Amino acid sequence: REEYDLLFATSTPLTVGVPGIIMKLTRHRKPFVFEVRDLWPELPRALGMKNPFLLAGMSALEWTSYHLADGCVGLSPGICKGIARRIRKDIRIVMIPNSSDLELFKPGRREDLSLDGIGSSDFVAVFTGAHGVANGLHAILDVAVELKRRGRRDIVLALIGQGKMKPQLVERALREELSNCRFFDPMPKTQLSAVLASADAGLMILANVPAFYYGTSPNKFFDYISSGLPVVNNYPGWLADLICEHECGLVVPPDDPSALADALVAMADDPERRRAMGRRARILAESTFDRDMLGNTLVDYLESVAHTLGRG
Repeated sequence: REEYDLLFATSTPLTVGVPGIIMKLTRHRKPFVFEVRDLWPELPRALGMKNPFLLAGMSALEWTSYHLADGCVGLSPGICKGIARRIRKDIRIVMIPNSSDLELFKPGRREDLSLDGIGSSDFVAVFTGAHGVANGLHAILDVAVELKRRGRRDIVLALIGQGKMKPQLVERALREELSNCRFFDPMPKTQLSAVLASADAGLMILANVPAFYYGTSPNKFFDYISSGLPVVNNYPGWLADLICEHECGLVVPPDDPSALADALVAMADDPERRRAMGRRARILAESTFDRDMLGNTLVDYLESVAHTLGRG
């Protein structure tokens, strides 16, 4: 009921498109921009959803949101391609990924790390974020088993966050006596930034689902590189391509705990190379994913949509 100049809806959930649809149908001259963070129903289908009615409903809602939008923002190359397949040809799509908060997340000193059960001489690889089915975090426990078999107890895997799979992961770690896996509760961003600033590497782990390769834009990646952390990534896609192009981490094949262990051992045993990767990660964050810069890009796009529609 409030007056506005432009309606901006960002998914997920996909239902955030409903206000845009309603307002576009009732206030025809008001511009509507739809930001897409995940492709629906592609991702639910890829993760095993089989209910045809839910999938059909998602598809219809997605199509309607795209076709009534005056502009669309995608967070990754795959998302932009997915939008392009279903949107009107006259609508401009812009890719604006998640971003790096360069003021909050900064490189720090390893000796400042303070996490229970982790020693000052340990090599610490950190995973932050949701512990859900899509995250595929059993891959971290699989590599913990491999590192334990190799006797590399100096490499510690720290998982920070919460989610559906966490109790199962914790139970498995206890059952298999994986003392090199440490679980921590979610923490405020200010505390998390201090942890990342003092860690040795960031873990980009996802379930091996091809729809994820180019269709996600995980916040944790941008926090890692802003903190000057080299990234260890276990799936192909646009982020893996960035890591290889900018030499700011290591990429390994999915479902290969031995290769993931090799990457962590290589980083642990070559601190100079690791620090060089971390410096390049920070440079990538500053040059390409600065939050202020990408925020201005979004503002420019919204203003261009509003201006174009106003002229029409």
